[in-house]
Amino acid sequence: MTSQCRVAFIGLGAMGYPMAGHLAQAGHTVTVFNRNAHRAEAWQAEYGGLIAPSPDAAAQGQDAVMICVGNDDDVREVTTGDRGALRTMREGALLIDHTTTSESLAINLANTASESGVAFMDAPVSGGQIGAENGVLTVMVGGEESAFEAALPLIASYAKSVRRMGPAGSGQLTKMVNQICIAGLLQGLSEGIHFAERAGLDVADAMEVIAQGAAQSWQMNNRAETMIRGEFDFGFAVDWMRKDLGIAIGAGETIGADLPVTKLIDTFYAEVQTLGGHRWDTSSLIQRLRARTSNR
Repeated sequence: MTSQCRVAFIGLGAMGYPMAGHLAQAGHTVTVFNRNAHRAEAWQAEYGGLIAPSPDAAAQGQDAVMICVGNDDDVREVTTGDRGALRTMREGALLIDHTTTSESLAINLANTASESGVAFMDAPVSGGQIGAENGVLTVMVGGEESAFEAALPLIASYAKSVRRMGPAGSGQLTKMVNQICIAGLLQGLSEGIHFAERAGLDVADAMEVIAQGAAQSWQMNNRAETMIRGEFDFGFAVDWMRKDLGIAIGAGETIGADLPVTKLIDTFYAEVQTLGGHRWDTSSLIQRLRARTSNR
């Protein structure tokens, strides 16, 4: 890829909006599409660029098309649907999907894209909304080496760490590992904070001191204070986490990986949903513990 590229970005949610913004700020010519047109108009007012009326219109003539939408069905709609991007993408272009999806979808899209001479990469991200806004996401990529090298300068616009994990689908498998680990960390952190609360400790002091030792983690550094305050409006929602854990659990059954803790925590997130926490962020696991003890 040249230093300045023509890029389409499809999906301007909490993650896609700032990611597309970083591309525009890096000097690329960015055309956006979003199902909610008002969101696209707000993005254009902030970053310039162009708005397309459909994914196929956005993709026409572009060097790369990037996607960050909700789930497998959304990705299918904007790539191979009636107005999907693959209908107009030129030969030699890159199709980069930042959505967290199933491995099978990534492999199928790679095969479909190759029939049109388009190089596909599954490239899910980690780092949350804050990471997207600050341009410091971690990106795990599945796809051909040559396509990865071509896409690297674009992805670097909003990432601090980018790694090719293997062929198509490998990025999604790695993201499943990420979500499995995060679920366990957040449950442990929730139980630790809850225990400190019930024990009558100064919870903030307890978290601060143990964060200097072996218990330290990104989640502790960034979410412990907000969990203590009962604030859960920091990006990745419980509904989306359950979607991701469902994908991981399904993949685990396919490959023979035992995920007892992940399955258990998925049921805990279901309880958070019953508390009204569908859109709370993933650190809201602690609310389940608080609710259970308040009823005793």
